[in-house]
Amino acid sequence: MTANELIVFAFSLYSAMGPIKTLGEANTSIQNGMASAERLFELIDAEPLVKNGTHSISGFSDVIRFEDVSFKYLQEADAAAVLDHVSFDIRKGELVALVGQSGSGKSTAVDLLLRFYDVDSGRITIDGVDIREFDYKQLRSMIGVVSQEVILFNDTIEHNIAYGVQGVVEHERVVQAAGLANARKFVEEKPDMYETIVGDRGLQLSGGQRQRLAIARAMVRNPDLLIFDEATSALDNESEQVVQEAIRQYFGGQDCACGCP
Repeated sequence: MTANELIVFAFSLYSAMGPIKTLGEANTSIQNGMASAERLFELIDAEPLVKNGTHSISGFSDVIRFEDVSFKYLQEADAAAVLDHVSFDIRKGELVALVGQSGSGKSTAVDLLLRFYDVDSGRITIDGVDIREFDYKQLRSMIGVVSQEVILFNDTIEHNIAYGVQGVVEHERVVQAAGLANARKFVEEKPDMYETIVGDRGLQLSGGQRQRLAIARAMVRNPDLLIFDEATSALDNESEQVVQEAIRQYFGGQDCACGCP
């Protein structure tokens, strides 16, 4: 073998080492993929516990009623109930506050109303009809929720506010919702205003600004029922005051039915 042939052979052997090593690891990757696919298809094929209803609903005219509602997340006999025979009314046009310690079931009541879960006993009715009879997509479309954790997308402020609304949302409607949420001032101070990109999960904005956009997103839909699920608990005092002012502005300065500020 000449020197040139030896060099070519050495480089060829060196070049083949990577593919051979990859080929040896291929079986491990295949097995990992098969295990992941098995878990994924098991999840996709799972039957939902919440069964969809057949009745249509576009709003409510009188009262939402929790009637002797009980619920627990674990179905074991000795599991503690999160809600235990709870009853209360929410009348149209009324502001109602659920007050309690962490873990007392406030967010669970919201989840049950949205039919993320179904009650174990009792029932929740809208104008006298059990919510389990309604199409849950229509039911959820009439409810606006502002939660503690704000989900914003790496898109413009306008698109984030209009997210979730069926059809085309006019710019004036977005501006009006931003005004009601006390967000219009800081938005219009941005160089690109409503075309400003907020970054992944809204990292370009402060916590109070993100929360106000979440309020505007709920308000742009003009829902029949607007729920604030501890919407200010993660904010500093100044941001919390601004967000609470936005909430009071939207409700026209009303106080809730329990007398809370």
